[in-house]
Amino acid sequence: MTRIIAGYAGSLTIAVPSAGTRPTSDRLREAIFSALEARDAIDGSRVLDLYAGTGALGLESASRGAPHVTLVEKNARAADACRKNAALIAAKAPRGSKPIILTAARAVNTFLETSGDQWDLVFIDPPYELGNEELLVALQLLSTQLSPDALVVVERSSRDPEPVWPAGLELDRRKDYGDTSLYWVQPAAPSQPA
Repeated sequence: MTRIIAGYAGSLTIAVPSAGTRPTSDRLREAIFSALEARDAIDGSRVLDLYAGTGALGLESASRGAPHVTLVEKNARAADACRKNAALIAAKAPRGSKPIILTAARAVNTFLETSGDQWDLVFIDPPYELGNEELLVALQLLSTQLSPDALVVVERSSRDPEPVWPAGLELDRRKDYGDTSLYWVQPAAPSQPA
């Protein structure tokens, strides 16, 4: 069972397909969102949830005050669950403050190649079998679509090597939770002229 942890949709159970997704555990989501709230990184942010699965990370952001959330998921069953879950969250939104939730059912790189948006908070939780080379391509495409103070949270297996960060992105910190590693990444500070 997967649920929204806090915010206006707190405790709401969301749909999880019977196969094809690996939802982020409640414990790990609590840790992620505690850190994000400490950074004041959610309220008012444009959020992108790549490889969304059930949409739990993006929808948790909506429940906690993000007015614009985009879920990107290629798997048809998972994308259908994202749409259903987005409708559940939207129905719980306080009157007059419904979040804008868009669901894109297509491949991440295709979405990033055509997106003209700019993002403040991005979740990247790809299937563990997705190679670091494929992840690097997605990160390169994403790096030009981030606001200057953006934060990217990348979830990977702790058994995998650290992803390669493309030019324009730098690692802020890494934290391990059992068999999961979380990487907190941000736009690289512009270099100062000599």
